[in-house]
Amino acid sequence: MRIDIMTLFPEVCAAFTGSSILGRAQQKKLAEIHYHNIRDYSGDKHNRVDDYSYGGGPGMIIRPEPVYACFEAICNECGYRPKMFFMSPQGKTFSQIKAFELSKLDGFAILCGHYEGIDQRVIEKIVDEEISIGDFVLTGGELAAMVVTDATVRLIDGVLSEPECYLGESHVNGLLEYPQYTRPEVWRDMSVPEILISGHHENIQKWRRQKSLETTLNKRPDILNEKVPKPGK
Repeated sequence: MRIDIMTLFPEVCAAFTGSSILGRAQQKKLAEIHYHNIRDYSGDKHNRVDDYSYGGGPGMIIRPEPVYACFEAICNECGYRPKMFFMSPQGKTFSQIKAFELSKLDGFAILCGHYEGIDQRVIEKIVDEEISIGDFVLTGGELAAMVVTDATVRLIDGVLSEPECYLGESHVNGLLEYPQYTRPEVWRDMSVPEILISGHHENIQKWRRQKSLETTLNKRPDILNEKVPKPGK
């Protein structure tokens, strides 16, 4: 999978995606993550990409020309037009279902906004879908883009050792994850549930299923009917 990220701060993205699971995914050639500095396409000797807003108002707006030129460069580099997502608080909220959907693509691009926004004309010209990570506003789209990239790449076949690594996680099959425990068996007078050290795998699976249901009912009853596609679906 190839992911192209259009941003004013490529170094921020590179620092995050260069380590841990994302870093290993790139080392194993399972994912390519490319960063494109919109300022490189400003056509301005000072690399300025913003200007005042028509109609007045606070803050600056990113001009359409450098964004479009950056997108054209990505298309030429890829040899095709990738699906373009714009990180925006106006978009549909990102979910595990969407992460599974994206993980099945050959690639896609993400546009990160900054300042007070991006000229609407270029959004209408190149953006296929707007994505939000929640009902709040960030300084820029980079953090949101990293959330989408991380959640997607870890679902690519071969990135994690086994599909079971994520099949039992929260928001898969409409449930939150069951409680997890490790050594020591007793910590500050709190013991690991006896069933988990019983060695009876069938009963352990039943206990985990029950705890997932209880946790979801108590914390997020609104997601009980959500379903996430199985790998390969």
